[in-house]
Amino acid sequence: MTHSSSSSSSSSSSLGTNPGSTGTGTGRPLAGRVAVVTGASSGIGAATARRLAAAGAGVALLGRREDRLVELAEALRPTAEGTILPVAVDVTGPAALDEAARTIGSALGRVDLVVANAGVMLGAPFETGDAEEWDRMIDVNLRALLHTSRAFTGDLLAAAAGGGPADLVYVGSVAGHALYPNWSVYCATKAAVAHLTRNLRVELGPLGVRVRNVEPGVTVTELGADMRDAGMRETLAAMRADGQPLAADDIAEAITFSVSVPPHVNIAELVVVPVMQG
Repeated sequence: MTHSSSSSSSSSSSLGTNPGSTGTGTGRPLAGRVAVVTGASSGIGAATARRLAAAGAGVALLGRREDRLVELAEALRPTAEGTILPVAVDVTGPAALDEAARTIGSALGRVDLVVANAGVMLGAPFETGDAEEWDRMIDVNLRALLHTSRAFTGDLLAAAAGGGPADLVYVGSVAGHALYPNWSVYCATKAAVAHLTRNLRVELGPLGVRVRNVEPGVTVTELGADMRDAGMRETLAAMRADGQPLAADDIAEAITFSVSVPPHVNIAELVVVPVMQG
């Protein structure tokens, strides 16, 4: 059960001349595309950024830990076809996200691929749960996802109207539809993501934007390390130690596959779990 959590090089010619290209024939299926990944400083976000860059996309790395973003950008640039841009931002702030969107637009061009991955997972029995942790999950897992979507929807609609692919990808969790006692508030935020995806799919899909929810099962990341409840931290560690859990790269590979299919295809909901999880 998981979901995850500036300088630039010069833009490549493909970013400037062929926005929204699928990169057919280049050997890099996302060549010419411009991606935004939130929560890119670690875990699924960092792994997804690496995969998208390897597939040819220019990538804006969003997160709060600027040092990690810069380190990842420097590691990606030598082999990247597109521009890699670290942008330190708190995604819970709509004004900050709007400013980040302007920075990205100036440096990379029009965004046509958004992976809203930033999130927190804080478990506790309901009767002893900390209300501050509840608020934090709602702020990051839901409000930040909404603000991220809004900041880039104009770009996505423009990309779709131009005939190219446009993807809005949410990293949700199997907790959005499965039962996990003592994780009730986290599960509620992920259920909201799942239903938001379904509604936006019918709202934005007719306009050419592919909206999807990628739902990981048990995955080894930093997620949950900052829970206040020590017993729940132990429970999470035990879950990850049993049954060969997924790695962040496994989810990143699934996301990259889902955005690489032809523009008329939408893999609308993708559940990715360890074989032993069932």
